[in-house]
Amino acid sequence: MTASAPAPTSVSDDRPLGDQPLPPVAGARPRAAHKGQQTKAAIIDTALDMAMHIGLEGLSIGALAQALGMSKSGVFAHFGSREELQISVVVEYHRRFEQEVFFTAIRQPRGLPRLRALFANWMQRTSIELDSGCIYISGAIEFDERTGPVRDALVESVSTWHAALRRAIVQCKECGDLRADTDESQVLFEVHGLILVLHYEARFMRLPDSLPRAQRGFDNILQRYGITQA
Repeated sequence: MTASAPAPTSVSDDRPLGDQPLPPVAGARPRAAHKGQQTKAAIIDTALDMAMHIGLEGLSIGALAQALGMSKSGVFAHFGSREELQISVVVEYHRRFEQEVFFTAIRQPRGLPRLRALFANWMQRTSIELDSGCIYISGAIEFDERTGPVRDALVESVSTWHAALRRAIVQCKECGDLRADTDESQVLFEVHGLILVLHYEARFMRLPDSLPRAQRGFDNILQRYGITQA
């Protein structure tokens, strides 16, 4: 693996996953007029949809312009490079992920209710992405041996999410829902593994019982680390 962005050291309960800034986009322009922002948002929305199906490396200014009915120069007016476009897609994907998975879950009490909500939300998003794809997973495959701002943005986003999930696991220990000697990084590793397997089994293998199996796997993890009542 090549050098990556440093993982956030902590995530506050009440702050978004993005409390650590993503790497700056080289050549970013000053804030445009409202209409320009609307156009840029529409471009990013279309680019994200494309990237979820064909990957970040599949994005091109030309293909995006064609899909939007715009000229290449029109797209270039908002994104001066393909790399800048890719980073903007990663940032938007992360924003949607935290809105759907993180923010609703932290309304739950600390401890097991919050951890369960985080996993349930993650499962829900994963089930929706089975028909398209996950930028975090496809991006890891595309950029695992590369260096540069796009990989850094991906690593920073995933690291920030993992820091939030790890904190929720620590809170389970503090609340007495998990054993005090529980290794939170090991639990995170196993929970993340369930999501990766779910994508493989449900999206690639098309196995119909993948979602309930992932849920049972999560329950088994909790029981193994000290939960007496699933």
